[in-house]
Amino acid sequence: MKTTKDKLIVDSGSTKTDWCVCRGGEVIQALQTQGLNPYHQTEEVIADVLQNELKSALRVELKPDTEVIFYGAGCANETSCNRVRSVIKVVLGLTDVQVYTDLLGAARALCGRAEGIACVLGTGSNSCLYDGKDIVANVPSLGYILGDEGSSAVLGRRLLSDCFKNQLPAPLRDEFMKRYDLSLETVLERVYRQPLVNRFLASLTPFLSEHRNVPEVHKLLVGSFTEFLTRNVIQYRRPWLPIHCVGSIANAFASELKEAAEGLGMEMGVILQSPMKGLIAYHVGAEL
Repeated sequence: MKTTKDKLIVDSGSTKTDWCVCRGGEVIQALQTQGLNPYHQTEEVIADVLQNELKSALRVELKPDTEVIFYGAGCANETSCNRVRSVIKVVLGLTDVQVYTDLLGAARALCGRAEGIACVLGTGSNSCLYDGKDIVANVPSLGYILGDEGSSAVLGRRLLSDCFKNQLPAPLRDEFMKRYDLSLETVLERVYRQPLVNRFLASLTPFLSEHRNVPEVHKLLVGSFTEFLTRNVIQYRRPWLPIHCVGSIANAFASELKEAAEGLGMEMGVILQSPMKGLIAYHVGAEL
């Protein structure tokens, strides 16, 4: 059922954030800013993005009673949710601000109000069992150092490791190093001494897409997605449910993801690049 109350629906990952203003059951503006993640960014940085990227790009005035529905990476506990909520209230001057994990957003976008397995494969990765209303089981993602199997950050990390540990053909390794102007020294500096390492690692994945038919790269991709499914999804013990996925990596490497699932006897369901269309349908019954 469509609603007349204004809604600002937000899907935020570590790399980018999609914002959609809905009024009278229709989408009146969609825009994008850099990613917001309270695990990696301070409240001051988040406020700066809202002020200088979001507010400056808004063409419509947000009504005081606008309902903000924010789904975000790093919003897995109440402390993180409160940090994001407080910044939005201050910068945008709105009081009705709901903040949820991006995983619930993925489940609602992919499954609607039906039971299902929902996965996020983007800069980070996550998965859950969803009963049509709430997340009822979740194997923790643990971030790109301890987990995030199949994510762009981990794919980039694995690519760098394979490069320096001579697991790639020499011509491909040389092409990669030249393309990104990398050396052992610059990589160690970027990974261990500079901020937002996950974005740096994620920025390397286009190289994998361009060379996906190279046997070593194909093995890296299928192996990473197999690891994601094995270490996470299998634990939900619902072999009859298809696996729905959303995110840039799921969309870009759909064929390798399906190959990994088939190798484990699993069935892939819907694969979307972005959850926003599904979230708009869920919350306002409108089409993006």
